[in-house]
Amino acid sequence: MDSKVKVVNNSICGGLWFVGWLFTLGFLNLTFWKGVLALLLWPYYLGVYFGTPIEAIIK
Repeated sequence: MDSKVKVVNNSICGGLWFVGWLFTLGFLNLTFWKGVLALLLWPYYLGVYFGTPIEAIIK
């Protein structure tokens, strides 16, 4: 029984997370400490931003 195990290293999820984090920093103009916190919570920051009514953003 010669079975071979094929190991595939796929790092696309980490890359997408990093790109999302950089986009959040630039798009929302976060401060340094909010940017550090955004390492884990960047989807939250984008949700808060896009969840607000447009009238509140324009003012």
